[in-house]
Amino acid sequence: MRERYGNALRLASTVGLDHQSWLGLRQQGIGSSDAAAAIGLSPYKSPLALWLEKTQRKETEDISGKDAVVWGTTLEPVLARVYAERTGRKVRRVNAVLQHAEHRFMLANLDREVVGCTDGPGVLEIKTAGYHSAAQWEDGVPVAYQCQVLHQLAVTGHAWADVAVLIGGQDFRIYRIQRDDDKIADLIERETAFWQAVETDQQPVPDGSDDAGRALQWLFPQDNGDTLDLTESSEFNALFGDLLAIRQRKEETEAIEARLKQQLQAALGSATSAVFQGGKISWKKSKDRLAPDLERLSLEHPDLLQQYSKPVSGSRRFVIQTERSTA
Repeated sequence: MRERYGNALRLASTVGLDHQSWLGLRQQGIGSSDAAAAIGLSPYKSPLALWLEKTQRKETEDISGKDAVVWGTTLEPVLARVYAERTGRKVRRVNAVLQHAEHRFMLANLDREVVGCTDGPGVLEIKTAGYHSAAQWEDGVPVAYQCQVLHQLAVTGHAWADVAVLIGGQDFRIYRIQRDDDKIADLIERETAFWQAVETDQQPVPDGSDDAGRALQWLFPQDNGDTLDLTESSEFNALFGDLLAIRQRKEETEAIEARLKQQLQAALGSATSAVFQGGKISWKKSKDRLAPDLERLSLEHPDLLQQYSKPVSGSRRFVIQTERSTA
C-alpha cells in the first residue's frame, strides 16, 4: 500500500529522478499541467494531441530546453522565497509525485506547499510570464492555470492555493484560489471521460483548434487513394451539410466585410488614418523590399538553386466539392 501524503498518496519520490523516469510517471495518468488540455481549455494543446501522447502514439515534446521553461525553472526558488518574505508564510518542497486516493489517474507535482497557516496547508503554484502576456492576468488567473490549480486541490484535498506570478521580470503578483467542490467535481468528471478514452483507445473528437489540426496531420500524414462511401450515413451527411452551410455563411460574411472595407478605403483616399467613435483605421503603404526572383534564378543558375534547395514534406490538403461544383 502506498504511503499517504495528507489526503493524497505518494506515488514516487522526485529526488534524483531522471527525465525519462519522470516522463514514465506522467504516462500513468493526468498531471496538473495536463488538466486544461484534457478538458479542452488549453490554448496550447488539444485533447487529441494529449491523447496521442498518453496512448504512446506520439512522444511528448521535450520543452525543458526552451527559454521560457529554463527561466521558469531557474526563477522558481527565487520566487518561492519572495512569496514567503512578502506573505510571512512558510513554504516547503514536497519532492514527490502525488496521486488522488480515489481517482488514481489524477497526479500532481507541486511547486511548493504552504504550511503553518491557520486555514490549513495550501498549494503554491509559481509562474513566470512575459510582458506581452500581462493582459492575460488582468482579470485574475488565466483559465488554463485555474484548471491546473483545481486539479492540485483535488489531488491534495487542500482548501486553497496561491498563484505567484512574475510578469515581465518585475511585476510580482499573488492570486488566491479557494477550493470550489462543484468545480472540482466537474473537473474530475471531465478528466475521467478523457482518461477512459485513453484506456479504451477511443480517439477524442477534434475540437477545431490549430493544434488539433496539426495532430490530425501527424496521425494521418498520407492518403491511400481510397474513397469512402458515406452517402448512407446520416451522421456524416449531417456533418457535411453543416460544413457547407457554415462555408456559405462565411463567404457571404467575407463579401460584406470586403465591401465595407473598400467603402472606408474610398473615404480615406490618400489619408493615412481615420478615427471614429468606436475606434480607428489606418491604410499605410508597407516598405519596399527586395524579393528573390526564383524564376530567373532557376533559368540562369539552375545548379545554384538546386544547391540551396531542401526537401519540404508535403501535407494533406482538405478540399470541398459539391454536386454543383463537380457537375
